[in-house]
Amino acid sequence: MNDKVRNFRYIVAHPAILGGKPCIKGTRISVAFILELLASGATFQDILQTYAHVPAEGLAEALHYAAYFLQNEFILTAEAMIDEPARVSVVS
Repeated sequence: MNDKVRNFRYIVAHPAILGGKPCIKGTRISVAFILELLASGATFQDILQTYAHVPAEGLAEALHYAAYFLQNEFILTAEAMIDEPARVSVVS
């Protein structure tokens, strides 16, 4: 199991499943897909009805997973100029 998901009971990541994207255990439903559904206006109930094989706990944990990793996100920017070395900065 991927170290990033070791503390999550319902979220798993395996290179052979969706290229290693974090998914709800026992499904091929990725955390990113759940976020896309919610962003498009779907409710928890809509998702649970449409994807009956997804446990409610897994759906809730997908949001916790996304929130956990987004709070630790940082942005790496690079600026390249002709005839000058590239400058890189990290924003956290």
